[in-house]
Amino acid sequence: MATLSTQGYKGTRDLYPDDKRVQNYIFSTWRNVAESFGYEEYGAPLLEPLEVYAAKSGQELVSDQTYQFTDRGGRNVAIRPEMTPTISRMVAARQQELGYPARLYNIANFMRYERPQRGREREFWQLNADVFGVAGIEADAEIIRMADAIMRAFGATHKMYTIRVNNRDLINFMMAEYLKLDAVQAQLMIKLFDRKDKITHEQFRDQAVDIFGDDAAETGLRKIAKLVSATSMAELPKEITDSDAVKDIQQLFTLLSESNITNAKFDISLMRGFDYYTGMVFEVFDNHPDNNRAMFGGGRYDGLVGLFGGQPVPTVGMAPGATTTEDFLRSHELLPKLVSTTDIFVIVLGDTLRAAEKVAASLRKEGVNVAVDISGRKIDKQIKSAVKINVPYLLFIGEQEVSNETYRLKDIATETETEASVERIVTMVRDYRRKHDKDEF
Repeated sequence: MATLSTQGYKGTRDLYPDDKRVQNYIFSTWRNVAESFGYEEYGAPLLEPLEVYAAKSGQELVSDQTYQFTDRGGRNVAIRPEMTPTISRMVAARQQELGYPARLYNIANFMRYERPQRGREREFWQLNADVFGVAGIEADAEIIRMADAIMRAFGATHKMYTIRVNNRDLINFMMAEYLKLDAVQAQLMIKLFDRKDKITHEQFRDQAVDIFGDDAAETGLRKIAKLVSATSMAELPKEITDSDAVKDIQQLFTLLSESNITNAKFDISLMRGFDYYTGMVFEVFDNHPDNNRAMFGGGRYDGLVGLFGGQPVPTVGMAPGATTTEDFLRSHELLPKLVSTTDIFVIVLGDTLRAAEKVAASLRKEGVNVAVDISGRKIDKQIKSAVKINVPYLLFIGEQEVSNETYRLKDIATETETEASVERIVTMVRDYRRKHDKDEF
């Protein structure tokens, strides 16, 4: 029989305890910020009917990136590549029962068949946060405020990232009225703008010429150059600045400024690839030279709930990804030192395993997480295992400790040793957790 490979499926990650600690830190930060804004957690299925995504997500996602198959009942289904259609379906199903604004969040994994690269995997985890039922710009501002609050909760400063903002209404006006493109050309141009930072300048130019056609290409390229060179709304052509969409963006920036969000920037070239966006769109960019890229984004999508038979519900959402967040934290050296969820590893000295188990049980009743070495190995091997696990404390239990009911507790980081009772050990672990912002018990 051939030996099986230890490699996982391409584009996926095996999360060993050290990796999982990082992921859990990211998840807990997301959860804390989302709930601080009044968002409620929900769950959703891993599989959806394929048509849920075909309706509005975009042809590239459905045709090229979705893991899809026919189930045993003959139904065409897909592993979820995103959450937005699913939560829209769920809201439509309970539309009359929900209280609005409905603030909902979820942390889950997704799969897309695309080329794995830095910050992009085939299986990925992300936070999805959406507010349903508010048509005004206040909902747009709230989602961006939450995005900013998430970054700040990780210890980031505004110099480390930029929030780039655009508006789909403005994009549509720009395509039809300024660039004079028909509906098909406009969709192609939006997709091209969305890939602008992923292709060369020459590739962008040549593809733009193909979209315009030879007769209109020279004028069209000149107009695009004006657009992408604009660093503020004031520098846009007058035909665009007179549109209602620009007024919405100006109002949004006023709200963000009042919230002390000083790193928001207007970006006329920002498109966001999904077909369902209908208004404001934004992306959070990492400013670090080693990781200069979009980390996550979101926007307004007012039409999706109506596709499931309900009344249209105005909606704004965003979806930060775990991998891009981790890359950001590592690039800016913001990732804290994370230790095991096990507080104490018990080193058993001699024939005291039963007594050690009783001490461990007493500690567990007080909320301390305790692992006992039940292997019967020599002391040095027990200690090596504890160090590999990355626990903060070693607890030595031998016959003398059992007799005195006082045990030797060693802080691995400081290499200091303390003789303490069970009650004192509980207090020391509690203080450690408080100092290191770990969960109390």
